Amino acid sequence: MNIFIDNKSGLPIYDQIYSQIKSQIISGALQEDELLPSIRNLAKDLHISVITTKRAYDELENEGFIYIVPAKGCFVAPKNTELLREENLKKIEKHMEDIIQLAATCNLSREEIIEMFKYIMEEKNNERN
Repeated sequence: MNIFIDNKSGLPIYDQIYSQIKSQIISGALQEDELLPSIRNLAKDLHISVITTKRAYDELENEGFIYIVPAKGCFVAPKNTELLREENLKKIEKHMEDIIQLAATCNLSREEIIEMFKYIMEEKNNERN
């Protein structure tokens, strides 16, 4: 598991850890039931507070991405397909909001945006065939 802390980032350190582990779980880089580093070991490796690491793990557990077995460790939770779908839907909505803002700066109409999307979808379908 690779975690990189960017001290120049505006994001809190616990959020950086949380986001990176979550991303690795969603992408499949971290497998179901895989043992994660202990809270203490991860804190030591990253040279941060145990409290910061615990907060990231707590959030991951609360959202169902990991589970903690007392005296055994922290593990990647079995993938909940509905949870993963919801995460991806949130990402799509964010991208769509970005598209709308960018389109507004170019004075694109709704129809033009839809037409662009249809064209790109068609091109992707042709690439697969």
